[in-house]
Amino acid sequence: MENNNNKNYSHYLHSGYAHPITRSWQGDNVILKSQLIYPIFVTDLINTKTEIKSLPGQYQISSDLVVEFLRPLVEKGLKSIILFGVIISGVKDEQASSADKKESSPVIKSIELIKNEFPEILICTDLCLCAYTDHGHCGVLTEDGLIENEKSIIRLGEIALSFAKAGAHVIAPSDMMDCRVGQIKKVLFENGYGSRVAVMAYSSKFASSYYGPFRDAAGSGAKHGDRQAYQLPVASRGLGLRAALRDEAEGADFIMVKPAGPYMDIIREVKDHVKVPVCCYQVSGEYAMIYHASVAGGIDLKSGVMESLISLQRSGCDIFITYFTPQLLDWLKL
Repeated sequence: MENNNNKNYSHYLHSGYAHPITRSWQGDNVILKSQLIYPIFVTDLINTKTEIKSLPGQYQISSDLVVEFLRPLVEKGLKSIILFGVIISGVKDEQASSADKKESSPVIKSIELIKNEFPEILICTDLCLCAYTDHGHCGVLTEDGLIENEKSIIRLGEIALSFAKAGAHVIAPSDMMDCRVGQIKKVLFENGYGSRVAVMAYSSKFASSYYGPFRDAAGSGAKHGDRQAYQLPVASRGLGLRAALRDEAEGADFIMVKPAGPYMDIIREVKDHVKVPVCCYQVSGEYAMIYHASVAGGIDLKSGVMESLISLQRSGCDIFITYFTPQLLDWLKL
């Protein structure tokens, strides 16, 4: 007979998660509705709602329809959105002029409508030039087609101020220009918005292949070249952390890692080093993979989505930007 005194009982794990309650003690598996941010693509068209082919179940919505689109989601407990402007009928130019003119900006029009109808909703606004420029890049360009960083961050500050004046609660710069967080905070404070409008920086944003469906949705693809000179190299762990620490030092209230699932190591690295909440963006390509896997019968949609978010939370994510928010509002209890 085996001598049980020689056994190392700490190697026997099953007893610690044999019951549903003891399983729940092994880690935080609760996702709250208040942790979700739903991306909304608002256009400069009128009375138009168009499904995005590469992003099934997601829509380009004209600003005049955005309130009715959001109403059933708010009734289910939607707490926060992030708005992306899409210029279809208007003019795109080198200076992204349509971004901050009230008569042409679908984001500004949407902010005002949403804030009037749903004052309790947290309104975040994506801030970038790419959707509004004729060249599709995220900053102002030099004559030879290179990013002119200083002019870019000045322009971003101007647009940020227009969003704040319209009523946005959070400005989320996604452009990846150097030192734009400091410029945006400076402009907000100089104009009386510094202590009431937050900045959520797309800090550790990588030059990923997972953005394809989003660029269809936002009409923001670069007309020449690519964004690898300002978005982070996929393999660079060091730059992912440096960018987050820089943005925190410049005053960012929240730090973002994008994409989410393939970059959980970066999420953990950032979470261990910053003192502000960490957001992750489960980007369009991630959404499409999970969605199509479920349609093909490969995974159960609810189980797959919940596992993906719990894994991100385990990695250190506090806030989730996800296209699955409408389904999650049905699935989550709180």
